[in-house]
Amino acid sequence: MEPTDIKPPFNEETAKAKVKAGQDAWNTHNPELVAQAYTVDSRWRNRTEFFEGREAIIAFLRRKWAKELDYRLMKELWCYNKNRISVRFEYEWRDADNPSQWMRTHGNEHWEFEDSGLMRIRDMSANDYPIKESERRYK
Repeated sequence: MEPTDIKPPFNEETAKAKVKAGQDAWNTHNPELVAQAYTVDSRWRNRTEFFEGREAIIAFLRRKWAKELDYRLMKELWCYNKNRISVRFEYEWRDADNPSQWMRTHGNEHWEFEDSGLMRIRDMSANDYPIKESERRYK
């Protein structure tokens, strides 16, 4: 099943499948692939950054994965309703400015979808903290 085959209104099964599809796409570290899941005018808040559109998404993800080396993500369904899904996530990465330092990021995202199954709004909040390589959970 392609991610765009999963369309609202969501039930528990389809919401979980949408979350898993998002997790799998982000773990490819391919900005162009990831951006295809969003509307051409998708609006994002990522921490303190606000931007709109697929080209901005691609540019953001290129910057992100240039800094966050060996990025590995886990997403978990928090709740869903009609055309909205909320997730909690964790990911781990090495800092490109200090490659021996591993980091873990915890956060939440709220997603809103068009009837087509493409995401039109992504609102993300997160916190980072340093971990030892031996403390990694996602490899």
